Amino acid sequence: MSEQLWRTEQLEQFKEADDMHVSPFYNDGRTLGTPTWIWSVVVEGHLYVRAYNGQDSRWYQSAKVQQAGQIQLAQQTFDVKFKPVENDKTLDEEINRAYQDKYGESPYLPPMLKEGPVSATVEILPQ
Repeated sequence: MSEQLWRTEQLEQFKEADDMHVSPFYNDGRTLGTPTWIWSVVVEGHLYVRAYNGQDSRWYQSAKVQQAGQIQLAQQTFDVKFKPVENDKTLDEEINRAYQDKYGESPYLPPMLKEGPVSATVEILPQ
């Protein structure tokens, strides 16, 4: 059985939206964490985010352990699954390009392309 993916019209909205908040569950698996504003990108039909503070980020740690939670994006709320991206150099480069295309004017972009955030890349899938 394959994983459910986002619909094309959702991905089109996500590409343009700059309002993502991510809320992985706390350790109890039921209580949502405090929403954290974060950048998101769409690459080849998949939604990705990175933790600005790398693997030490609290939301990243919760997402990695709980693998579920909620996001708010494109003025909508979604129950989601979090899937850490494991050492895929080609995919990392494609995600880097997507970040550059979407956030190229921001002074916060260069840190997002460094090893720490790249190592804390997560795919977000609908629940």
